[in-house]
Amino acid sequence: MRVRVVSSKIEIPDLNPNERIVHFAFRASNVDFLNLMKICPRLRAVQVPPSYHKTMSKAIQLFLEMQGIELLVGDVWGHRKDIDEYFLIDEETVEEIESMISSGVGIDEAAEEIQKRTRLAPDLIKYIAKSKITV
Repeated sequence: MRVRVVSSKIEIPDLNPNERIVHFAFRASNVDFLNLMKICPRLRAVQVPPSYHKTMSKAIQLFLEMQGIELLVGDVWGHRKDIDEYFLIDEETVEEIESMISSGVGIDEAAEEIQKRTRLAPDLIKYIAKSKITV
């Protein structure tokens, strides 16, 4: 699974329209979110750092929800944008999440367990788990 990391607003127009999950590594404005949704019509989730989420506009949060786009809170630990524009989540980790959920482990419990080993944000783990339940 890939998460596209966007470091500044000037990268938004160059995004692939097929991006599904984007991490904003900067303090995006409402206009930046709208531009992202326009450029990436298949967008399913946007992840923002915890510090930004606390001060984020309620209007854009509501708008994302209305568009069916999940707002995730978290960081991409250890990612170097100069090496790769995508933060990659190992297929083994995705399979482990899927396995835990299918064996009856609760989403919150699975997120806590996986986070200890991978340092993935709990919201991202829960998003992966929910997407595997509906598939």
